[in-house]
Parts: sequence; C-alpha cells; structure tokens
Amino acid sequence: MRQNGDSFLPFTHHASRITGVAMYTTLISANDLHSHLNSCVVIDCRFDLVDTQSGQRAYAAGHIPTARYAHLDADLSGPKSSQTGRHPLPDPSALARTFGRWGIDSDSQVVAYDNDNGMFAARLWWLLRWLGHERVAVLDGGLKAWQSAGFPTTSDLSRVEAATFVTALRNDMVVSTAFVAQQATQMTWRLLDARAPERFRGDVEPIDAVAGHIPGARNHPFAWNLTPTGGLLEPALLKEKFSSSLDGVRSEASAVMCGSGVTACQNLLALEVAGLKGAKLYAGSWSEWILDPSRPIAKGER
Repeated sequence: MRQNGDSFLPFTHHASRITGVAMYTTLISANDLHSHLNSCVVIDCRFDLVDTQSGQRAYAAGHIPTARYAHLDADLSGPKSSQTGRHPLPDPSALARTFGRWGIDSDSQVVAYDNDNGMFAARLWWLLRWLGHERVAVLDGGLKAWQSAGFPTTSDLSRVEAATFVTALRNDMVVSTAFVAQQATQMTWRLLDARAPERFRGDVEPIDAVAGHIPGARNHPFAWNLTPTGGLLEPALLKEKFSSSLDGVRSEASAVMCGSGVTACQNLLALEVAGLKGAKLYAGSWSEWILDPSRPIAKGER
C-alpha cells in the first residue's frame, strides 16, 4: 500500500524532512492529513464545469476542518478573452495575492482536495508549483477518502490570517499555442491529451465548439490514472501507462493538455508520482487551439 507519511516514505523524491515535519509534494493520505491538519493550509477545490456554484455550495454544507474554498473560475483562472481558452492562467501577481489571502507563505504546507479524482485539486497543486511553491500536495482520493476514513467535516469557517506569498515564477513549466503548433508532430516530442477517448476521437464534443484533437497528440485520459475509488494508482502502474503513451519520448520532452488546461494538471501530478518529471502544461489546450480556424484538426484514434 502506498503511504506518504512520517513512518514510511518509500518515494524519497516525493517527500523530505524539514524541521522535523514531513514535506508533501505530490500526494498525502487522509490519515496523514488528519495527523498534520493543524500544520497545513487546506484548500477545498470542488467544482463542476456545468454547475459552477455547486462546489461552493458543497463547501458551505460541509468541508474538511480549517479548509478554505478555491473557485476554479474566480480564483484559479484568469479572465477569459477572445484569444484564450476557457480557463486561462491567472495573472501571477493576482494569484499570489489570492494565496496570501488564504494564509499561504513560503513555509506553508498546502493540501488541496476535491471530491475524489484530483482533477480540480491538481490545478491548484500545479499553480502553486508554477509560482515556485513546492510544499503542496493533493489529498489522495479527495473528500471521499477523508470521509471513508471516518474523519469529520464541518460547516464552520475558520479564521484565516493573511500572509505574504512571494513568487518565484517558473515560466519553463508552460508551453504556448505557437510552440505546440511547431512541435506537435515531431517524433522527438509528445503531446498527451487528458480528455476522454470519445472527445479525443471527435465522436462527441459536449463543451467546446469543435470536435477532434491536435494532430500528433496522443490520448492519455486522466481517468486512466485512477483506482476504482478515485485515488491515484501505484507509481509502478502509472509509470507503465505513461511510458506507453509517451512511446519512447522522455517526459521532459512532453506536454499535457485537455479541454482548458485543468484536468491536464492531474496527468502532471500522476507523472510526478510515477517519477516522470519535467512535462509541461499547454494551458490554453483544446479550447484555445480551436479559436483559429486555420489550425489543423484531427479525428480518430491517432
């Protein structure tokens, strides 16, 4: 069984020791979060792409004690424009102010969670790393794992002391649409698309105006990374799956995408858990690619 706490740290690249406290940089179990709850900044990232206020309602009804709420549209995305995808990256300065308002500083251990599969929590995980903060992890299995372990939820709001969040922006973690257009069909570079297979193939498109995928991309649905209960698979299984999708290309020479740059972050988290580092995020993703009708579109498996 994967554990990532004080007593058993099998993945030394995932956790280290700082001032006697474990530092979690990919995943944290419900048991470990419960043990360290008072020393963590916990962020509830539950969201629904169709009912965009459902996450906030769920948070108000009950959340992990001390948790703050992060809204995907208002907090974890920038303003959408005619030149961007559905969830553009926030302005780094504005995002830093948001993190500071939640009480995050350079010493904070942050834990993000959503309902179960990490598809929204991983967005916050990636954004913090983008701004240079490594001490951030996703609750493995989300709120369902917390509740299954018998731990309590509350509707009470915690008093939050604002902090100063200092950024160390890592622009090397992002690739642009222009870069993807140049590299996508190169055999030495790989673009992994996290959308469901039927959307990748172009059979259906329930969200965006155009169906299909970027020529040269490979499909690696984020659901492939999950156990039946919504946690991430063991590192060895993740590595096997990603190695097949990367098909001989190093993870450092790859990027991930989805519909709008959100669920792709769960692929990035899973890659890290698998020990495959260095993949980039195509933040604009499919919803930005299709804004220019001159960009090529493919359908089918490949």
